[in-house]
Amino acid sequence: MNLDRRTFLKITATASGAFLLGIDADLLAYGQRSNRSANTLSPRPFLRIAPDGAVTIMAKNPEAGQGSKTMLPMLIAEELDVDWNSVRVEQAESDASLYGFQFLGGSTATPMNWDPMRRVGAAWRQMLVQAAATSWSVPESECTTHAGHVLHSASGRSAGYGELVAKAATLTPPALDSVKLKDPASYTILGTSPEGVDTAAIVQGKPLFGIDVELPGMLHAVIEKCPVFGGKVKTANTDEIAKMPGVRKVIVIAGTLTDDPVLPLNPGLEPGVAILADTWWQAQSARASLQVDWDFGSGTFQDSTTFEQQAAEALKQPYGQVVSQYGDVDAALHGAAKVLEATYSFPFLSHNTLEPQGATASFAAGKLELWSNSQDPASAKRLTAKITGILPSDVKLNMMRSGGSFGRRFVGDADVEAAWLSRQVGKPVKLTWSREDDMTHDNYRPAATIGLKAGLDPSGKLVAWRQHYVTFGDGKRTITSGGVGPDFPGGYVPAYQLGLSNSIPFRSRTGPLRAPGVNGQAFILQSFLDELAVAAGRDPLDFQLELLAHTPAPGFEVHPDRPSSLNPERMRGVLERVAEISNWRKRPQQSGRGFGLAAFFCHLSYFAEVAEVSVDAQNRITVHHIWAVGDVGSQLINPRAADNLTAGGILEGLSQMEQEITFTHGAPVQDNFDQQPLLRMRQAPTIEIEFRKSEFSPTGLGEPMLPPAIPAVTNAVFAATGKRIRTLPLKRSGFRFA
Repeated sequence: MNLDRRTFLKITATASGAFLLGIDADLLAYGQRSNRSANTLSPRPFLRIAPDGAVTIMAKNPEAGQGSKTMLPMLIAEELDVDWNSVRVEQAESDASLYGFQFLGGSTATPMNWDPMRRVGAAWRQMLVQAAATSWSVPESECTTHAGHVLHSASGRSAGYGELVAKAATLTPPALDSVKLKDPASYTILGTSPEGVDTAAIVQGKPLFGIDVELPGMLHAVIEKCPVFGGKVKTANTDEIAKMPGVRKVIVIAGTLTDDPVLPLNPGLEPGVAILADTWWQAQSARASLQVDWDFGSGTFQDSTTFEQQAAEALKQPYGQVVSQYGDVDAALHGAAKVLEATYSFPFLSHNTLEPQGATASFAAGKLELWSNSQDPASAKRLTAKITGILPSDVKLNMMRSGGSFGRRFVGDADVEAAWLSRQVGKPVKLTWSREDDMTHDNYRPAATIGLKAGLDPSGKLVAWRQHYVTFGDGKRTITSGGVGPDFPGGYVPAYQLGLSNSIPFRSRTGPLRAPGVNGQAFILQSFLDELAVAAGRDPLDFQLELLAHTPAPGFEVHPDRPSSLNPERMRGVLERVAEISNWRKRPQQSGRGFGLAAFFCHLSYFAEVAEVSVDAQNRITVHHIWAVGDVGSQLINPRAADNLTAGGILEGLSQMEQEITFTHGAPVQDNFDQQPLLRMRQAPTIEIEFRKSEFSPTGLGEPMLPPAIPAVTNAVFAATGKRIRTLPLKRSGFRFA
């Protein structure tokens, strides 16, 4: 089985649930997909203009802190040609017929909306100009716009948009692909850094988040679930719990899960016992007295020690399948002057969203209203419609801001639970998970063990690469988000082979975590490249730059219609620039202190990072400084937001270096932050960020800075100590953060 990159992407999109790849990544960056969809949109629903000229723009996508609620309206406002200070932003409801594809994840907001949202603004500007020109009996070509006004310089006339909107609203909107867009040199909003539209409300503690929803007469719900995923209730003291203060209803949930060993992303309603009360605290307090005798089901086999043994055994066996290969790897390894082998591994991870999962639902008269912070509201509508026995068109979904997502809120489990409970009790229900619920019933980032073997020629050049990726599945299908692709150096090594073994059974939910598909992969690839550079006696920077100078292998070529293929010049650009700003070439060499380099291309964007660390005699790591250079195309929409996203992604990557989810007797062990540490403020390094502008269409910033942060630090630890970190979390390699 010999797959090129394009075929591999299509297969993994369906086989392993890599959600970004299912959105046709080859078309995202240049807006070809969004151009097609844009022409079916009407610009009307996206904004309102008041008679006094105040402009209200609808933010079409969910917001989870990544900034799309500010960024997407900025695109519209720029082409509308208004003063940003006159703009108000409202969160749109979920309605694809009005707003098109509404989605949060995969750094897709910018590439999918860069073109259509600007065209929405330009269409409104064109209608306002037409209204003014008609009123003044002058050619439209003689009219210009500025700061919410249409101007006719020849006559000296002007009119505010508020004066023209009634007439403009009667006009037929132009086709979005026909409107004229601004020259970027004339931008007045894009490239500036306005405050986030919700920032003031957040600071003041105003109710914006899903957890803030309050409805008259609603009940608060908690659900006790089996420690082993999918386990069912045999007996429970429900009558006793129903008599406790404030408790109004106790319901045993049979659940709708299947026994498929490779679970889909949304496997259904999980069994458990729901307690509904007047307040959340009453429900949670009653839960402490709940006694359940569980049928643990088929998942009790799960044990992390067993997983490690199974992975070690799988590495000794032939691949289950060859994902990608070219060249003669066996011959190249046989003829190599030096051959290196290493085994790397990374663990299951939870998402650790600061706002736990939850939703509010009100089912009445055959219709459902849902207050949800789902990343995929259309999916949430389908799932809740199915569980309540109605049509998706009978679900109204109000998109609430979420306190972090990172891929967790693709799974609509809380939405489904709240909707089902509301139908059962005939009242509005607000469901709020506890922190322990959130961590032990997550859709985890899958773990993997990877065997690597590579060969160097007498001059220290990389001539062969073999990678055996071992993860979970049934041998044919990989668990959700457990797939792997031929990322760099794939395509730039003379002989290459990537094999996959996916026969280790698993019985819990898995799913995407920030930078899905490469969240752990970058640690492996960039660390082993560093190992090879050291073995070759080469500078790691020169080693990677030399690889990028190779002609790409067939299937990896750069093509304008395939931006999901790595562009070596863009990768070289971020590597060379981060080396300059970090003074890499002149970095000091001293025991206990070191610099590490890593770079990665993912989600259509490029990042290179350098970390400076020190390590004390107790193997405690202090990360002093991280330099990061990104290439996200021709335009930073909001530079301050870009810096914030980049710093946040790097810090999240550092947090992940000390985290893991392990299993014993089928159940997750870690259940709160005392066992799953987040990076402390005192541990955060100085972060220096720069963006390298390129001529390519703008791409997103939710994911690409995170993957290289981890290997930059681990490579720096090696430079400081001579000890290589091949297993995460850090404690499994004998290290920890100071």
